[in-house]
Amino acid sequence: MNYAPELVVQEWLNTKEELTLKSLRGRVVLIEAFQMLCPGCVAHALPQAQEVATTFPNDKVVVLGLHTVFEHHEAQGSRVALAAFLHEYRLTFPVAIDAPSTGGTPIPQTMAAYEMRGTPTTILIDKSGTLRMNKFGRERDMVLGARIASLLLGPETTGEGKQACDADGCLID
Repeated sequence: MNYAPELVVQEWLNTKEELTLKSLRGRVVLIEAFQMLCPGCVAHALPQAQEVATTFPNDKVVVLGLHTVFEHHEAQGSRVALAAFLHEYRLTFPVAIDAPSTGGTPIPQTMAAYEMRGTPTTILIDKSGTLRMNKFGRERDMVLGARIASLLLGPETTGEGKQACDADGCLID
C-alpha cells in the first residue's frame, strides 16, 4: 500500500481545527494544490474543487486546498492575501498553507513529499488513506467525478480479505 504522506502545514484557513489525513480516514479526500497567481488554478482547478465540495456529502468526501507557493513568494505568500483570495472567490473548503522548505529550495514541504510537478495538482486519497491519484494539470470534471464515485464505492475484496479490484483493474479469484 502507498499511504498518502501527511500534510506539513504552516496554518489552516476556513476551518477552526487542524486537520490531518489520519483523522480523515474513512472518507475520500481530494486535495487541490494551488497558487493564487496560477491561471489554471483560478480558472479551472479551484472552481472544480468547490463544485466537488458542494456536490458530495462532507461525511463521505472531504475537499482540502493546499496553497503551495514555489514562486512569487512576496506577491502571494501572505496569510492576509490568501484569506482575501478565498473570500473573493467564495472558496469555502479548508485550505492549508504548505510549510516552507527547510532545505534551501523554493519547493514547500508537502509539495516535495508528494513530488508535485507544479500547480494545479489534484490528489485523491481513498478511505483507507491510500494515495490513488496525483495529477498535475487539468482533470476533466466527468473523469474526476467518476474517480471519486469509484473510491466511494470502495474496492471489492476476496473472501480472504485481499483486494480483488482496485484503480488498476480486477483480479480473478
